[in-house]
Amino acid sequence: MGLGAPEIILIVLALLLLFGGKKIPELMRGMGKGVKEFKDAQSGIDKPEKPEENQQQN
Repeated sequence: MGLGAPEIILIVLALLLLFGGKKIPELMRGMGKGVKEFKDAQSGIDKPEKPEENQQQN
């Protein structure tokens, strides 16, 4: 039940027809950020900003 080359090509063509070539990179970028945030939340990693670092840059 794995995806082969013909199925992947069909999916990519359907995405191109639905969203257009310019929108796809934005969608993939957003999806990547969402997956990264999900993985971070799942593993309990929380990266708070440190105020000391912000003051040194000024």
